[in-house]
Amino acid sequence: MTTQEPRPVATNRKARHDYEVLEKIEAGLVLRGTEVKSLRLGRANLNDSFGVIERGEAFLCNAHVSPYEFGNRENPDPVRKRKLLLHRREIAYLEGQVARKGLTLVPLRLYFSRGRAKVELALARGKKSPDKRETVKRRIAEREIRRAIKGRSS
Repeated sequence: MTTQEPRPVATNRKARHDYEVLEKIEAGLVLRGTEVKSLRLGRANLNDSFGVIERGEAFLCNAHVSPYEFGNRENPDPVRKRKLLLHRREIAYLEGQVARKGLTLVPLRLYFSRGRAKVELALARGKKSPDKRETVKRRIAEREIRRAIKGRSS
């Protein structure tokens, strides 16, 4: 049996550019009403969203889930704060990392796993502008090396 990656509903492509990802954590997402249907249609945006821990609970802030077009007036606010489902020890660990080391909780992707909405969170450190340029240079160099090896082997 092969375990394949679930198809992402939304990805935060800017996160890997702006942050250095140190660790990844999977968390469940509490949704209301028609948000699930909207997510299944792929109507979500994780840009500018972040995770926060308040009073021993984890939340996803600024994640935009568009209102379901066939929903009624009970559609929830598109950018409301959504609760993340994590074990108590995971929340305590994340809270310590964010408080002591000055790291940030950044959502990388949103997907469904066995019918449940999940968020892949990253403990990340912000990159400065020179770091971003260095990453781009390294990626270009690696690409050129792969091309040279591929050209030589054929």
